This record gives sequence, C-alpha cells and structure tokens, in this order.
Amino acid sequence: MAKKRIRALPLGGAGGVGRNMWVLEYGEEILILDCGIMFPTADMLGVDLVLPDIAYLREKVGNIKGILLTHGHEDHIGAVPFLLADLGFPPIYGTPLTLGIITHKLKEHRLLQKAKLIPIDDTKGFQVGSFPVEPFHVAHSIPDAVGFAITTPPGLVIYLTDWKFDHTPADGRPTDIAKLAEFGQRKPLLLITDCVRVESKGYTPSEVSVGEVFDNIFSTAPGRIIVATFASNVSRVQQVIDSAEAYDRKVALAGRSMENIGRIATELGFLHAEGGTIIRPSAMAQHPDDQIAIVCTGSQGEPMAALSRMSNRDYPHIKIKAGDTVVFSASPIPGNEVSVSQVINNLFRLGADVIYGSDAGVHVSGHAAQEELKLLLALLRPQYIVPFHGDYRHIVLYKKLVASMGEMFTPESVLLAEDGSIMEFGPGFGQIVSKTPVGYIYVDGTTVGDVGNVVVRDRQMLAKDGILMVVVSIDRSTGELLSGPDVVSRGFVYMRQSNDLIEATKTSVREALSKSNGQTQIDSAFVNRKIKDVVSDLLYRETKRRPMVIPVVMEV
Repeated sequence: MAKKRIRALPLGGAGGVGRNMWVLEYGEEILILDCGIMFPTADMLGVDLVLPDIAYLREKVGNIKGILLTHGHEDHIGAVPFLLADLGFPPIYGTPLTLGIITHKLKEHRLLQKAKLIPIDDTKGFQVGSFPVEPFHVAHSIPDAVGFAITTPPGLVIYLTDWKFDHTPADGRPTDIAKLAEFGQRKPLLLITDCVRVESKGYTPSEVSVGEVFDNIFSTAPGRIIVATFASNVSRVQQVIDSAEAYDRKVALAGRSMENIGRIATELGFLHAEGGTIIRPSAMAQHPDDQIAIVCTGSQGEPMAALSRMSNRDYPHIKIKAGDTVVFSASPIPGNEVSVSQVINNLFRLGADVIYGSDAGVHVSGHAAQEELKLLLALLRPQYIVPFHGDYRHIVLYKKLVASMGEMFTPESVLLAEDGSIMEFGPGFGQIVSKTPVGYIYVDGTTVGDVGNVVVRDRQMLAKDGILMVVVSIDRSTGELLSGPDVVSRGFVYMRQSNDLIEATKTSVREALSKSNGQTQIDSAFVNRKIKDVVSDLLYRETKRRPMVIPVVMEV
C-alpha cells in the first residue's frame, strides 16, 4: 500500500444486499465498519445464515483496533457473535440500543464475558487507535442509528449507510443535516454510502405517514389487529403502541426476538408505553377482541416465526379467526415473496382481513430515494464515492445519478466496487488496485463454515434430480459379482412404478462388471467409477435426468 493512502474494501454488502462489512486500513491499523449477516437465497438449501468472508483479515487480526456498528439491524450486526472470536475480540463501538441488542446476542453465544463493548454518544467524538471518529445521528427504521466521519492522514472518510432525510421520524430525531453540511466544508476524501433505493424517484415517505394509516386501521377494525414487522423495527413497534393507546387497545408482543428486543428497547428508553398497555399474550383472553393489538415477527414468511405459526394454527394463545385484521408492515426481502404469499393465503383461509403491499401505506422504506441521495452529495461534495448496500444494478444506477449532477463530480469520482475490491485513496487518487477472494460463509444449525459451496451444490443436485444408490458385493481376487446389484432410489423415481428402469440399471451394472472378471486383483475405486459411469449414462439416456449415483462396493 502506497504511503499516505488509505485502503478500503468491502467483505460483504457491495453488489448484493446483506452481510455488510467494510475494512478501513491505514499503515498497521484496521477499523471494521459493521459486521452483518445475509439471509439465504432460495437456492442455498438448508442454510440458516450467510456471513462475510474474513479470510483477508486472518493474517492481520493483531492490527484490528475496533468494530464500529452503525445500527441494530441484522444485516449490520448479526455476524458479530459468529466472527468476534476469529477477529481476536476487538472492542465494539455502538450506540446504547445497538449495544443492547448485541449484548443479548453475545450472551446467547456465551461470549459476553470476553467481549469489550464501548457505548458511544452520537454528539461526541472518540478515538479508535490513531483514528479520530465522529458519529452523527441518522434517521432510519430503527432508533439510535449513526454514520461515522473518520479522520485519516489522507483525508476525511464518511461511512453513511441505511439512512434517509425523514423530518418527522417516529423517534423525533431527524438526520443531522447541520453536521453533514459541516463535513462538506471539510472537503471529504471519500463517501461510502448505501444506494438500494436509487431506482425510486423523489423522496422516501416519512414514518409519520405510516402512523396515520395505522390510526385509520385502529379506528375501524372490528376485532383484533395483528401487525407483523421486523423485531428490530423499534420505530414501527412504537407507532403500533401509539395508535393502540389512542384507541384504547392493549398491546401484546409475540415472537421470541420481538419480545427480547421489545424488552431491551423499553429498558433503554426507546420504546414508551403507558402502564398496563403492554400485556403478555397469555393475558389477551381477559380482554374483548376490539381492545387487543398484537405486534409479531413473521413479515418475511419465516416458517418458525410467530405469524407463520399463527397462519398454520400452531401458535399458543393466538388463533386466527374471522374479524382479525392482519397488517404486513414490511416489504418482502427479494427471495421471500413465495413464503410471504403462502402465509397471506393461509390467513385469508382462516377468515382474517389482510392488509399488505406497497399501495396499502403500512410500510415505508428506511432508505433514501433519488432526491435525498442528490441532496447528500450536494452537501458533502466528496472527492470519491463508493456506493454499496445494493445489487450491482443499483451501484451502476447510482453512478449515473452522480453523473446527472453535472460538473460537481467527474466520472472517475464513483468507483464500482464489489465484494473483495481493494481500493486505495489519497489526495487526487482513488482507484480499485486489487481484489481479494471473498466467498460465502454458511451457518447451518450451530456450525459455521462446515457447509461450503460444494455441499450446497450437492444439495441443489439432490433437490433437482434425487439420488440412486447401487449396492454390490464382489470377489476381491477375481472381481466376480457375488451379490446384487441392489438399487435404492430417493427423489429420483418411485421404485414400485419404475420396475423396467430399475431392472435395466441392474442389467447394465452386471454387464459392466462381467467384463472386468478374470483380473487377478480388483480395484474397488475402478468398480466405483465403472458403476457410476454406466448407470449415469443409462439414466440420462432413458430419463434425461442426472440423479446423484452413489455406488456402494463391498469386497469379500
């Protein structure tokens, strides 16, 4: 790395949505910005979570001075408990609500005693290694969210992700525009910012608009109101509580993560409710239906979340019935549309009235639209800009948006980075100089990294064409077939209805092995390969499918 240049690289979140994690490196010091998870796509079969790939950092763990967290959403903090030990337990900096949520996660992973959590105030600067860091408040769909302005020898770096210019947010604290204007006066070297809503014209609607729609629903719903949203969307939960109190309803929080974050946010003063407003789900039976509101998890159709279980009549204390109004106060994450649709259909079957979709007005994004992105650029006027937290098309469209602002920026101002792109910045210099390999790290059950790309590919093959097992016993000295072949099919054909194909398979194996007889010494690896080849060829010829063929060769 050239002297007087700072290095920046994303280990996740650039060219895709989720697992946000950035590395900022100068000399022998490293800052990590966010450390989030991605939820698996439909083709990542059996995978629970996806983590950033920290291979780049493994030889540099001693240089890591701290992890700076912007806010408490899973795609920015969810990987901390999985990666903290491998990163050498560096200190974690975050606002009180963010650290409150992290504390609960670390406790579950039995890491809290080893972790060092340092609370920050979004009006006061602090030092990490030799980097002066200035946090500043931003409006998002979770309270206590911040961006960071980091002073480095080559210049000021601003990391601003998950924000919008909401002048009437639910917590009453808009984005600190005055602070952004002040940073603009200091001629920032680099802006790293999200671009996921660059396709949306105008301004993102304010959270206050959701409150007005909630009031309309609460004033007319005949029975219970069930609002599904992300557990971490504390602002939305507060809006439900506000509407419930205005229309004399009690509020129950349903779902493990909803209850946990609700408790943490209440203890820290980010959720406010009058005494007696919030009740346990078990106490709902003591009140008439038109005096009940429920806030639950499951807005993404997750199979084990509260709303999904309610839609399958599998949730204690809450059985969906005619007269219930269910509100989906979240947009489906790409890939979850089918699951969400299934839950909505089930709720309609049970007699509920379901309010969902972008036209219903029950959800607004926490991200900035085109005019807000332009206003930010005009305020900051950074020398270089790296858009992330969006698919690749969003990054390219963001570059076009910057170009539309005229002579304020040059085409070289915007760098199109993907995961692993190593960029260096200095006065008058900003380029992608190299690339480090970055892959997906899968969490499956309690194990991290045991399931790799090869295993996921095998699962995809099994899901697509199934498996066929061929079992034979052979004479070790002559290679003569002693018993079998026996054939077992799972997910390929139903054996009772495919006698001809199974018999043809057995015949092809017998013929292939008969040609090998007479050898003085048989090689079981050769027999394995022979069975695999002849069976795969036969099955593809007959069915145009390629099941996974597994030979089991026993030598006697």
